[in-house]
Amino acid sequence: MTKGQGQGFGFGLGKMKELTEAFKKAQQVQEGAKKLQEELEAMELVGEAGGGLVKVTMSGNQEPRRVEISPDVLGEGAEVLSDLVLAATKDAYNKSTATMRERMEELTGGLNLPGM
Repeated sequence: MTKGQGQGFGFGLGKMKELTEAFKKAQQVQEGAKKLQEELEAMELVGEAGGGLVKVTMSGNQEPRRVEISPDVLGEGAEVLSDLVLAATKDAYNKSTATMRERMEELTGGLNLPGM
């Protein structure tokens, strides 16, 4: 019977170095994610409808901040105003989620993380 040369437990030094690098990258991503959360919270993204007659502002974390309605649209009736507020809200939400997605891709770029 012969022993495999340099096999050890099947976990050689090369694998240990890869594991160490993976842990370092994971820690960098974790630190980056915390910073990103803070940046997203501070961001303000504006959704608009009716050519800017209605504006909805959200944070990068989809937290509603403000709704601005021009006096020019008030005479249009509740249904029109409701539709404009909804459209502006959707616009702000889409901008917010797209920004979050882009920033997360930047943060995790180059990492082969499952599910990302």
